[in-house]
Amino acid sequence: MFLLKKLLAALILPPTGPLLLAFLGLWLTRARSRRWQHGGRLLAAFSLLGLFVLSLPIVGNGLLASLEPAPPIARSDLAKAQAIVVLGGGTYYGAPEYGGDTVGRATLERLRYGARLARESRLPLLVTGGAPFGGRPEAELMRDALEHDFGVKVRWIEAASRDTAENASLSASMLKAAGIARIALVSHGWHLPRAIPLFQKQGLEVIPAPTAFTTASSSRMEDLLPRDLNRSRQALNEYLGQLYNRLKD
Repeated sequence: MFLLKKLLAALILPPTGPLLLAFLGLWLTRARSRRWQHGGRLLAAFSLLGLFVLSLPIVGNGLLASLEPAPPIARSDLAKAQAIVVLGGGTYYGAPEYGGDTVGRATLERLRYGARLARESRLPLLVTGGAPFGGRPEAELMRDALEHDFGVKVRWIEAASRDTAENASLSASMLKAAGIARIALVSHGWHLPRAIPLFQKQGLEVIPAPTAFTTASSSRMEDLLPRDLNRSRQALNEYLGQLYNRLKD
C-alpha cells in the first residue's frame, strides 16, 4: 500500500499529472470527431497553462500558506507538554561531506527548531522516521544531528515508520509506555494539519509546534518568475494526503 500511494501521487502531482493530461489532449486531436479534436486541444492547452501557473512562486507560496493555520508555539503552551516529537522530512543520501547519509534540508529545519524548544523547556525528545527506500533509518540520522551538531540528547528513536501515519502509531506506542500523553509536535507548518489528526487518533494530546513558515520574497519580480514547482507540488501533496486520510477514516 505504501508504494502504491507513492506511485499514484507521482502520477497525479505535477509535473507528471499535467503532462500526462497534455499528452492525452494531443492524442485526442487525432480523433475523427471535431468535437474531440477541439476538446483535446483545450485539454492540452489548459494542462500546460496549469503547469506554468503552478511553477510561479507566488502560487506555490499561496498554496502552502493556506495550510499553515497554527501560529508559532507559545511558551505557556510548550510548558504544558510532556515531550517533544520531531517528524522526519527527508534524507540527504550519500552526502560526500558527511561521509554517508544525513538529514535532508526539510528535516534539518525541523531539528533546529526542535533543538531550540528542547533547550528552552528541558523536555525529552522523540525523533521519528524510518528508511522506506533503503539506507540508514531517518530517526538515527536525526539523533546524530541533534546530539553532534546541536548538543541535544534524544530520549526515544522511532526508526521503523514509512509515512506520517506510521510515525504517529509507532511513536504513540513508545510515548504511552513512558507515561506520555501530551506532546509538542514539530514539523513544517504546512505538514501539521495532516499530521496532528493522525497523532490525536492514537490518543495523544497534540500541541502544534510549526516551523519554517512560508514567507514572501523581498522581490515581487522573483515571485512572478516561473522557477519553483516544488512548493506547489508539496502543497498539493498535502491536500491529497488529507483527502486520503478522510476517505480512509
